[in-house]
Amino acid sequence: MRTARARGRTPRAEQPTRLRLTARRFARNRLALLGLALLVLLFLAAYAGPLLTRWDHRTHDFLSLLSGPSADHWFGTTQSGLDLYALTLRGLQKSLVIGLLVGVVSTSLSAVVGAFAGYFGGWTDRVLMGAVDLLLVMPAFLFVAVLSPLVRGSGWPVFVVLLAAFSWMITGRVVRSVTLTLKEREYVKAAKYLGVPAPVIVFRHILPHMASLLIIEAVIQAGAAVIGESGLSYFGFGVQPPDVSLGTVIADNTNMAASYPWLFFFPAGCLVLIGVSLAFVGDGLRDALDPDAAGARARVRRRGKRAYGVVAEGRRR
Repeated sequence: MRTARARGRTPRAEQPTRLRLTARRFARNRLALLGLALLVLLFLAAYAGPLLTRWDHRTHDFLSLLSGPSADHWFGTTQSGLDLYALTLRGLQKSLVIGLLVGVVSTSLSAVVGAFAGYFGGWTDRVLMGAVDLLLVMPAFLFVAVLSPLVRGSGWPVFVVLLAAFSWMITGRVVRSVTLTLKEREYVKAAKYLGVPAPVIVFRHILPHMASLLIIEAVIQAGAAVIGESGLSYFGFGVQPPDVSLGTVIADNTNMAASYPWLFFFPAGCLVLIGVSLAFVGDGLRDALDPDAAGARARVRRRGKRAYGVVAEGRRR
């Protein structure tokens, strides 16, 4: 009997899974790997970095006020003698945790609402999409700024809920549109005719088929949440003292940033690195999970380069 290899077929055990293929495509993207490495380094710095110094983010060194980076204070000190290294890492912890939690919560909410609206239709769709339209026309930044003082004593988890509540609507509409297509597939109709409950169909047969979309949206939402949280904290509507975030660290030292640049450079640099790393990872996941779209974008870029080369050659002539 000829083996599977002799017949030119790959044995089932050697066939690469979808996860493995996605990981290979992701690994071929250098910018995506760079973003992932930066994100890992930021997490390590945020949670392991404070162990490398004897200063706490609440400890004042009154003998070193507004001192520059040194062997004792790696990022320098603030006007009140706080160690900027400890402050920045503490703020980095809060910004990373809040951003990732908002990404997960908002994407989960958009997946559930969009899938149920698209699958059930009728009055369920009208009510849910009406709520989406109402939230879309509301100024999210203003509403979070108004509501945050009302829950100021509840801690940063409530702030995560506020940010997530105003950042899921567009993704919810996308999920609804995809659900309208998926619910007409044969396997969904077969499950419905077999008497499978609607919530089971949604969570077992519809949402798993848009997992790539939801993963990418979660990463994008996390990046947007980090920037949004820092902006709100900068204006005093986000994380409140005695706790800190990157936004509060930047806000406390903005007036002296021109004279003492390290007060702005280090926290703002961490904020930029978070945004860049999440953007690179999101682009890499999009290309890895949707190779057809990635190939189409690559063809468009090649055509644009060729067209630019033709125009440039014509100008030289």
